Amino acid sequence: MAVTINASTTTGLVQSADTSGSLNIQSNGTTVLGVTSTGTSVTGTQSVSGNLSFNSGYGSSAVAYGCRAWVNFNGTGTPAIRASGNVSSITDNGVGNYTVNFTSDMPDANFAHSGSGGKLTTGSIADIDVSRVNSSASNIQIETVRGSTNTLTDFEYIAVAIFR
Repeated sequence: MAVTINASTTTGLVQSADTSGSLNIQSNGTTVLGVTSTGTSVTGTQSVSGNLSFNSGYGSSAVAYGCRAWVNFNGTGTPAIRASGNVSSITDNGVGNYTVNFTSDMPDANFAHSGSGGKLTTGSIADIDVSRVNSSASNIQIETVRGSTNTLTDFEYIAVAIFR
């Protein structure tokens, strides 16, 4: 038996049932949460407060810590963002030194980052280290260093991810 609960702005709370074996939560006739024997689906943009936890076959549920911001950009010349999430802009502070500005601030500056990149515009591939220089809730300043010479260098491909 399926149960559908619909919160309607015109008719109020409406419940209906059939024999499909699912549970549907609706808002104005549109299903936003569905539970069937094969799993759960959530449609649309939903807001959840508190910690997101899940069990992906590891035997227990644990808090998921997501990537809060990420960017892939060209660090040569004027920095150009190729793709990003929660990054509004890149500031070029000089050779191999950039500030990644967040669209929405982090709760504080106590976040972790990961970075990678490479390929000098001359076509050669080089080792790259992406190091945090400074950070705040609104941005992170990074340096890109060519590993073989340990010098600040602009790279064609730079990627940074922020976790909090």
